[in-house]
Parts: sequence; C-alpha cells; structure tokens
Amino acid sequence: MSSYHGHSSCVLNLRGQAGKALSMTKDTHPSGAPWRNFYGRFKGKSLRPAQEIYLREDLQALSPGAVSWEDNPTRKLLDLERMFDGRDVWLEIGFGGGEHLVHQALQNPDVGIIGCEPFINGVAMLLGKVRESGVRNLRIYPGDVRNMFDILPPASIDRGFLLYPDPWPKARHHRRRFVTPEYLQPLAKVIKPGAMFRVATDIPDYVRQTLEQVPRHGFEWLAQAPADWRQPWPDWISTRYEQKALREDRVPHYLSFRRR
Repeated sequence: MSSYHGHSSCVLNLRGQAGKALSMTKDTHPSGAPWRNFYGRFKGKSLRPAQEIYLREDLQALSPGAVSWEDNPTRKLLDLERMFDGRDVWLEIGFGGGEHLVHQALQNPDVGIIGCEPFINGVAMLLGKVRESGVRNLRIYPGDVRNMFDILPPASIDRGFLLYPDPWPKARHHRRRFVTPEYLQPLAKVIKPGAMFRVATDIPDYVRQTLEQVPRHGFEWLAQAPADWRQPWPDWISTRYEQKALREDRVPHYLSFRRR
C-alpha cells in the first residue's frame, strides 16, 4: 500500500523531528517550507540489520538530488534530462514495498523512474529488491511527494502511478486522500499532455472520489467498457497489498487516465 496517507513535509532524517516541531509556528516551518500536514507513518516495525545496511549504503546513490526544503530552499528544479540521459521519466507515488517500481524498471530499461515513499520501512524493502535485481534506471525520494512536485519541471513526467493508496475510510478523513486538489493540482502541472496516470484501488468509495476529482484536474478517464477497469494493465504485477485485498474479498479497480 502506498503511503498517501495524506501518501506524502517529510525527510529521511527522522531524528530531531520532535524538537523541530516545537520550534514551528502555526503557519511556518524552520526550513521555510509551506505548512503541509502529513497524516501517514514515517516508520513502522524495527528494521532488520540488512535493511539498515541498505539504507546506509545504497539510498544516497539512488537519490534524485536535493528535494526537501531543508536541502533545496530555493526550490531549484531537477535536471531530468541529465539525470536520465534524455529518457522518458515515470513517477510512482507511494511505492509501498517496491514490487511494482522494480518490475517496471526491469521491464522498461529505456525509461527513468522516480519513486516517492515517506514510509522508511517500505524504502528499505525496495532497496533490498534493487540490490537483488540490479536495476539502475530509478531514483528514490524517501519523503513527501509534494516536495517532489515543487521541483519537477512543468510537463516533465511521461507516466504516473498511484497504486493502492491509503483509503482513509472515515468520511471526515477523505480530505487526507491523495485524490484531492492539494495533490492533483501539482500533479497535473508536472504530467505531460497526453501522458497516462494509473490508479489502482480496492476501495469503492476511493474509486468514486478518484472518478470525481481526477477529471476535474485535467485528466480524461479512458474506460469504455467494464473490462477496462476490472482487468489489470498488461504490464501489471500484483503487489502484496493487492494480494491482501483479494484474500479479504475486495475487488481491485484499475483506472486509466490521460492528461488532456
């Protein structure tokens, strides 16, 4: 499950967050960042020793550069042309354990892929898969995708993925979902006209909100028949979150949108 949770201002350095919080005012952050509520988790169970090694030894090499407000207060845009040698660039928002991200990187070596995930346990799981697979055409930002949206050049992303985001089932929490203007407006700015945006979810009300909100932000839903949202994409790999949904008799929905 992706951590857009409300997937998505966070940095990998979790130490000292409590102290920083005390120094925040109601409307400002010490880094100068805009105030952005984040409702998901940064860390779950204790990391295994191997995962600690992955984070220490591998994460920096896969960094897309300075993304957070602390590291990039002037919000200098990323140079994607240089980063990926002019290749198309895809973005996965909340990659969970990284199965889909690594799968797509392996299947599409001519594409550069950026994954954003604030949940550090998921980042550690991904790094293990990266080591095992040897993929090199991806970059990882262990933080809030809104920070990434700030510094992606306009109309620079050729495909986007939002796969099994946190559903926030209570009605009073629906505003925490990714499919709200706070996330969809900046997403629409960085997605190229004609580019695809894929959403997978097993929650009927998340489907409703997605179909209500995403088209309002410049995307066209491409379904023409029920099979278009009932059948997974040809290049799909079922994730552990989807398998959990199927075990619990929830029905996956695969929604395809195109940026107008």
